[in-house]
Amino acid sequence: MPTFPLPRLRLAALLLLCCAGAAQAQFVWIGPNGTRQYSDQPPPPGTPASKILKAPGRPAPTQAAPDAAPAPAAAAMPTLAEREADFRKRAKAREEQETKSQADAQRAAARAEHCENVRKNQRLVESGIRIVDIGADGQRRFLSDAERAAAAERNAKQLAACR
Repeated sequence: MPTFPLPRLRLAALLLLCCAGAAQAQFVWIGPNGTRQYSDQPPPPGTPASKILKAPGRPAPTQAAPDAAPAPAAAAMPTLAEREADFRKRAKAREEQETKSQADAQRAAARAEHCENVRKNQRLVESGIRIVDIGADGQRRFLSDAERAAAAERNAKQLAACR
């Protein structure tokens, strides 16, 4: 009984595998009723070439839907320098936005503190207790009723801006 060496057997199996793909050649075409037809036999002789989608030995054409708009031209990929410039632009915009939001937060905190101080002064003026004021010469003096009313009016104007 003759024996085949192992390398020849592998070579024969590889050759059979390569030929098997060519033996299963497929034809694809659009039939007369508009459906796709798949077969290992060529389409009927009356089938126009534009309806044959795939045949052995020729590449399959790219088929777009008949009602589809033509595809737009592909945009060129940006260069590395353009991508870097875009990145820097976005980073700068983000940094400016963060700086602006921090400044807004500081202004809001300062305004809230100011409004709280004005409310505190208004409560003090309306409380009726004696209020001491230190003059430019460093002497203490008590506010009169007229001065108290003027301070209450100033506080009321400032409180109107706080609402």
